[in-house]
Amino acid sequence: MGVTFEIDHIVPRSAGGATVLANLCLCCPTCNRHKAARTTVADPIGGAMVALFHPVLDAWEEHFEWREVATMIAGRTAKGRATVDALRMNRPAIIELRRYWAASGRHPSPDEE
Repeated sequence: MGVTFEIDHIVPRSAGGATVLANLCLCCPTCNRHKAARTTVADPIGGAMVALFHPVLDAWEEHFEWREVATMIAGRTAKGRATVDALRMNRPAIIELRRYWAASGRHPSPDEE
């Protein structure tokens, strides 16, 4: 079982983002479709508009944490919560894939954080 990633413009071209290395990242296709052309989304707690997680500028550990034996991603900050919610990062299929990766030693356990 594997995932094919695609190249995503962190700041979408439609929002003026350039096709340069500093504005590109790998992204799963489904997360990329959910992100679409957005750069800000509502925090599910309180509804304030916040920037989506920026994989080049932001530190993953600051905004996210693993839960449920490394199968669920939880937001630690408004940016993290909003990104998890907007990109639907805990879809049932991806949770099952993470379980497979954890069982086969291809995914970090919470103890390795």
